[in-house]
Amino acid sequence: MNAQKRHEIFTRLQAENPHPTTELNWNTPFELLAAVLLSAQATDVGVNKATARLYPVANTPQAIIDLGIDELKAHIKTIGLYNTKAENLMKTCHMLVDLHGGEVPGTRQALEALPGVGRKTANVILNTAFGQPTMAVDTHIFRVSNRTGIAKGKDVVEVEQKLLRHVPKAFLHDAHHWLILHGRYTCIARKPRCGSCIIEDLCDYKDKTELA
Repeated sequence: MNAQKRHEIFTRLQAENPHPTTELNWNTPFELLAAVLLSAQATDVGVNKATARLYPVANTPQAIIDLGIDELKAHIKTIGLYNTKAENLMKTCHMLVDLHGGEVPGTRQALEALPGVGRKTANVILNTAFGQPTMAVDTHIFRVSNRTGIAKGKDVVEVEQKLLRHVPKAFLHDAHHWLILHGRYTCIARKPRCGSCIIEDLCDYKDKTELA
C-alpha cells in the first residue's frame, strides 16, 4: 500500500467521523485510566455500567482508597475478573497518591510502572487523556492494519511502529480511534462487512465479502 492510498483512507474515515473518541465514559484522566484497567476481556458497555455505579461514589485515587477493597469489588462485580481488577486498581491508586500526588502521570515510563498498565493501556491514556500521537494496538487495530495493508506486522509492536511511521501526521492523533471503530463495526473478525465499507476500494484484502 502506498502513501496516497493511506492518505485517502484516513481522509474518508475522518469525513465519516470527524471527532472520534473512546466508547468508554470518562471525565478525568484517572476515570479513563480506571475504565481502561477494568476493560480487559470486558465490553465497553459493561465497563460503563460498572463505572456509572462507582464514579458517583469514588472517582479519584484517594476516594477509592477510602472506599476500601471490599466496596470496590462490590461496585464492579458485574465485570469479568473483577477481583484481580479491583486489586490492581487499588494498588494503582496507592501508587498514584504516594508517587504522583494523586494525579495520573503523563509519561509512558510512569504509566507502565503502575499495576496492570502495559504498553497498550499507556498508549490509550497518552493519546486520549493527554493528546499525544500514540497508537494503542489492540486486536481490532492489529486485524484492520494487516487485512487492509495499512500497516502489516507479525506482532502488535511491529504494527504500532509501522502505523506511527506510515499514518500521515495530520491524522495520527485520531487514527487509533478510527481503526478501532472500523474493526469493531465494519472490518469485523470472521466476516468483514465489505459491502458497507467506505474504504473497500482502497483495501488490499483479497477475500472481500458482499456483506453490508
